[in-house]
Amino acid sequence: MLKVTTDDIESKSREITESLDELARQGARRMILAALELEVDQYVQELRHQRDELDHAMVVRNGHAESRTVHLGAGTIHVRAPRVDDRRPAHQFSSKILPPYMRRSPRLEEALPVLYLRGLSTGDFSEALEALLGPEAAGFSATTITRLLRVWQDEYRVWRKRSLEDRDYVYIWADGVHFNVRLEEDRLACLVIMGVLPDGRKEVVAIEDGYRESTESWISLLRDLKQSGMRAPVLAMGDGGLGFWAALREVYPEAQEQRCWKHKISNVLDKLPKRLQPRAKAMLHEIMKAPDRESALQDIEQFSDEYGARYPKAVDTLTKDQDQLLTFFDFPAEHWIHLRTTNPIESPFATVKARTKKTKGAGSRNAGLAMAFKLMLSAEKRWRRLNAPHLVALVRAGVKFPNGQAQFMPVDDLPEDHLFAQTPSTYAATEV
Repeated sequence: MLKVTTDDIESKSREITESLDELARQGARRMILAALELEVDQYVQELRHQRDELDHAMVVRNGHAESRTVHLGAGTIHVRAPRVDDRRPAHQFSSKILPPYMRRSPRLEEALPVLYLRGLSTGDFSEALEALLGPEAAGFSATTITRLLRVWQDEYRVWRKRSLEDRDYVYIWADGVHFNVRLEEDRLACLVIMGVLPDGRKEVVAIEDGYRESTESWISLLRDLKQSGMRAPVLAMGDGGLGFWAALREVYPEAQEQRCWKHKISNVLDKLPKRLQPRAKAMLHEIMKAPDRESALQDIEQFSDEYGARYPKAVDTLTKDQDQLLTFFDFPAEHWIHLRTTNPIESPFATVKARTKKTKGAGSRNAGLAMAFKLMLSAEKRWRRLNAPHLVALVRAGVKFPNGQAQFMPVDDLPEDHLFAQTPSTYAATEV
């Protein structure tokens, strides 16, 4: 009876895997070659009527170029691209499928910064990419990433000077994120602002170096944004400890304020003994998730009654920002989950901190900012819109949402030139 060992199974599995990889590479190579031949044939056929004075065709095929190594997601392949002899003045054929000097696919170009930013150190690149692409992935090295870092710094400098006149951020989140700089003593205080457009999409608005989140740093950042054309947001969210609020009141005094509940709960619990924290935390979450402002105020009063006598600092920490903690009740209920905390900033920045921990900090402040910029813009592509995104435009239009519900009034009571009075509906939203 034939015995099959574990080694035999593992060996056969490796053969099958290698065969699949080879099939994928060869299939990709054949498809690329066929597409290149078709592209050249089409180019030559379209210009076959172009003739010189001796009635010779001015555009003809001219054999194949030298073999070129190209790195793809499926692996590394070798391609000899067909050539074209275009003798027309000031004309030259250039393949759109495989442009001159291309050595790796655009998707792979995108993968390189992702691999680095997600935690792969420069010294590990050659080994990791060899495992992914095969032993011929020699074009990738630590030097490649070093060049990328310089490119990202240039991209960041251009990005931070862009115009914001065509952007309208209805909501913004502000936070300061700290991480190490390997070659400097001070940690980098990265000032970050994210915004929500009228269609509900979230975008990175600003990433700046700020000295310990000082008011002066935030004022400088907000003034730069205003000079770039940024309109005042309707609502701003942030941690109560930021110098951001004084800066916001100076630069955009019309914006409303919402304190971050996550930070507030943590600050309140710090003022209580550990044995009381579980119950206190549950009560604070009940306040945060109350169905309306009145219920939240009642829950705050209950919390004050229970802890005020023995732990007045905990109660004072909660009640001193009470109005700013409950601002979200004036906005659509569908948006409350987004407006109560600064999580939209903190979640993407967890990757930045993981990256800097892997490398023991960015090499310089500029490199750290460029890394944060590239990570945030990479994450931005995957961010989902706010719940009920159509309501964001109504917020910008000035519609009131007491306790999360749009306030309506009969159209007959509105002036004839009122925006909503022109609609055939019986009721119209009230403007502020």
